[in-house]
Amino acid sequence: MSTIYDIISDSTRRQILDLLRKRPHLVGELTEELGISQPGVSKQLRILREAGVVVVRKDKQKRWYILQPEPLQEIDEWLASYREMWSGRFRQLDNLLEELKQEESDNDG
Repeated sequence: MSTIYDIISDSTRRQILDLLRKRPHLVGELTEELGISQPGVSKQLRILREAGVVVVRKDKQKRWYILQPEPLQEIDEWLASYREMWSGRFRQLDNLLEELKQEESDNDG
């Protein structure tokens, strides 16, 4: 069984997720957008479906592929600590820049 990290490690699957984030797509639309063969897109969609990241809605002869973002929450939670780290570093940089601006202002006046 693949982890969500294995699932998104493939660039084609990430591209499919990016397209599905905007709206549901048919296989033919994904094939056209990605420039990949229909069997190639279908293979990636099967992997995404098995991981629970994509669901299929049947509409007569059409199959719409829809993003299910909940499985991606694990990645979001893992990245949260990195966002906190970067936010802290940006705050430090902002403080340093403010100090430098203040020193420059004091020296000019």
